[in-house]
Amino acid sequence: MAILSSVLTAFALAASANSALVRVNDFGANPTNLQMNINVPSRPAANPAIILALHPCGGSGEGYAQQTRYNSLADQKGFITIFPSTKKDMNCWEVNTSKGLSRDAGGDNQGLANMVRYTLRQYSGDATRVFVTGTSSGCMMTNVMMATYPDLFAAATCYSGVAAGCLAGSPGASPGSADPACANGQRIKSVEAWGQQARAMYPGYNGSYPRMATWHGTADSLVTYPNFGEQLKQWSGLLGVTFTRNQTNTPQNGYTKVIYGDGTKLVGYSAQGVGHVVPTHEQDDMAWFGL
Repeated sequence: MAILSSVLTAFALAASANSALVRVNDFGANPTNLQMNINVPSRPAANPAIILALHPCGGSGEGYAQQTRYNSLADQKGFITIFPSTKKDMNCWEVNTSKGLSRDAGGDNQGLANMVRYTLRQYSGDATRVFVTGTSSGCMMTNVMMATYPDLFAAATCYSGVAAGCLAGSPGASPGSADPACANGQRIKSVEAWGQQARAMYPGYNGSYPRMATWHGTADSLVTYPNFGEQLKQWSGLLGVTFTRNQTNTPQNGYTKVIYGDGTKLVGYSAQGVGHVVPTHEQDDMAWFGL
């Protein structure tokens, strides 16, 4: 609990900082009463790319915007960022309920998808360059968004989370309410089983899934390291790639890049000795997104 308390305190302090974000209230169906915050750079690109950035438990969209460098990069590159907030269950995203693990069924994910759809319409965004990223609970929701709205996103990056459906049926999604088996790395499944669970979130979908780069620390005691491998299992099956090689000390000392296929659809980054959470690597995210 001491680790969790310090993490939540840091997120709360960041949330108190000033933010350049603008609140949007009428963006479409919002069944779980999420808050939409958007950053549009002063000189957006024509048909701008869009990044949906999802905060961790105990955090907020405003706080995550301050903790990360996505907005400063948006000013340089002309893309739009969306930093939503959820206020339930210790500000953790709904990644455990049947409606939250289904498409347009009344969960947090529906509101998030509608924020993206609104931004595409309002700012003539490029529908081929929509991306999602998140930390901890935000990484968990990133996996869910990829499974429930695969046609909406081109690629994703993810820090210290779990596979889509790992918390299915759990009483809650926060450290205080969730079934601990998932975070403790005890939800071990085959590539096929993880794939079936994700496909069931959007039945009948036959298109491609977003490219994925996921990061995890070997010393994570809150969302333990086995969850890294389970995410890679899930997306390797959905993306049709298998492990090919490791690249040590990439992108920095102590990090190992785990490469699937030719490295263009799925990669993982194993951070030796890093706990919860892996720091965001925004420049690497930009490269993965092609921005």
